[in-house]
Amino acid sequence: MREALAPELPQSRIGTLETPCLIIDALRMDRNIARLRDRLAPMGVPLRPHLKTAKSIEVAVRAMASPQGPATVSTLKEAEFFASAGVRDIIYAVGITPCKLKKVVELRQSGVDLAVILDTVEQAEAVALASRTDGLAIPALIEIDCDGHRSGVPPQDSERLLSIGRAIVQGGELRGVLTHAGGSYAARGATALREAAETERRSVVDAANILRDAGLPCPVVSVGSTPTAHYATDLGGVTEVRAGVFVFFDLVMAGIGICEIDDIAMSVLATVIGHQREKGWILIDAGWMAMSQDRGTSKQDINQGYGVACDSAGVPFQDLILADANQEHGILKVRPGSNAVLPELAIGDRVRILPNHACATGAQHHSYHIVHGTSDIVTNEWVRFTGW
Repeated sequence: MREALAPELPQSRIGTLETPCLIIDALRMDRNIARLRDRLAPMGVPLRPHLKTAKSIEVAVRAMASPQGPATVSTLKEAEFFASAGVRDIIYAVGITPCKLKKVVELRQSGVDLAVILDTVEQAEAVALASRTDGLAIPALIEIDCDGHRSGVPPQDSERLLSIGRAIVQGGELRGVLTHAGGSYAARGATALREAAETERRSVVDAANILRDAGLPCPVVSVGSTPTAHYATDLGGVTEVRAGVFVFFDLVMAGIGICEIDDIAMSVLATVIGHQREKGWILIDAGWMAMSQDRGTSKQDINQGYGVACDSAGVPFQDLILADANQEHGILKVRPGSNAVLPELAIGDRVRILPNHACATGAQHHSYHIVHGTSDIVTNEWVRFTGW
């Protein structure tokens, strides 16, 4: 994969970039990656980063343990993209459907150890049938519902769990169990986050034991969410941790308490295009098409609007947020209730907006412009991809 990394480009400066565009502070990104690796290392559990956040080879190679993986993806297009760059150990962590098994088989035949996830007997039977038809065992993990957040088999439903497992092995390979503690995004405080992490761990370990006690294989016990990865204190019985947004972080993660504002590595560069001084507005050329419409902080203690406004070096203004947005227009305002003063920004000045949701904001852009700290020098541009 390293041969596929973008070559160093002639240096430019933030002031010369066309806006809106996406900025990544490589110093913050590298620090975020090292932080999670260092946290997991004493517990002896490897990290399988989720690449849906980055959708970039250059970011992936920094997040993974090696250029070959392991990795997690959320679309088969991601699996195909990263496989073409040399990643060989991938979990496609969205429930499989029969119509997608042809692509799974093709990727496996190309030498990629691609595993799928499922939570019904119908899916398991489809995987087993495709495995028998093509003469290769497709590995599948049974998704466990650890907190009622989304999909999966309740860990206490042993009958359903065993029925799925037995259906998989009629041609396919039962690789293990997997869960995602999506409910942890609603947790507040260290105690609640630790409890969410323990509930996540216990759910898959219990499910794994049910399978093993029935004579079924369960080599992989996979957990994963950025909040629980940073607050788990016991990973006994777990074989891997998955997380994705930890690479960049965002305002939702800051609102939960997983990171600080100064840890957020992604921002959208925008240009001041106007003022409505009587309304206390500064207009910029980044609306919801540049930021996405994710308003995840609206349910948190501090509503950050569409994002937090910073100067061109990435230093936040006092209580200045992207309070409203149209398709290509953004409105900067002082946060309601604050005594802060609207900064003096001239037409053409640059600002950077920290996003609510790094995955959703990243999806609006085709590349990352790379800076280091408060330097205005852009050292590189890394291509990212979108779609399915």
